[in-house]
Amino acid sequence: QVQLVESGGGLVPPGGSLRLSCIASGSTRGIHSLAWYRQAPGKQRDLVARIVNDGETDYADSVRGRFTISRDYAKKAVYLQMDSLKPEDTGVYYCKLVKPLEAYWGQGTQVTVSS
Repeated sequence: QVQLVESGGGLVPPGGSLRLSCIASGSTRGIHSLAWYRQAPGKQRDLVARIVNDGETDYADSVRGRFTISRDYAKKAVYLQMDSLKPEDTGVYYCKLVKPLEAYWGQGTQVTVSS
C-alpha cells in the first residue's frame, strides 16, 4: 500500500504562484511515474503534469511554460510549481503514483485563483 498526502493549496490572485507538494509513504518501490491531476467544479479530472521514472516530463497544453513538475527521491516527494496562475487553474489538485500494476491517489488539495 501507498499513502499520498498533498499540501500547498490555497487562495491566490491571478498572476500569483503556488507550490504543491505530495509526500509518499508505504511501499514506494517500483514507481513508474508520478503525476498531478486537476478537477475543476463540474468537470472531469484531467492530467496537469507527469514525471516518469527516467525524468521525462509531460504537461497539459494549458499549463506548459507556467507549471513545473519535479521530484525528490530521498524525500519520496513530487512537487508542482505553479506560476502565472489564471482563474481557470482553479480546482482540486490530486497527486497520483503509478506502478506497473497499481495506481494510488492522494486526497487532493484545493487551489483557488481569484482576485
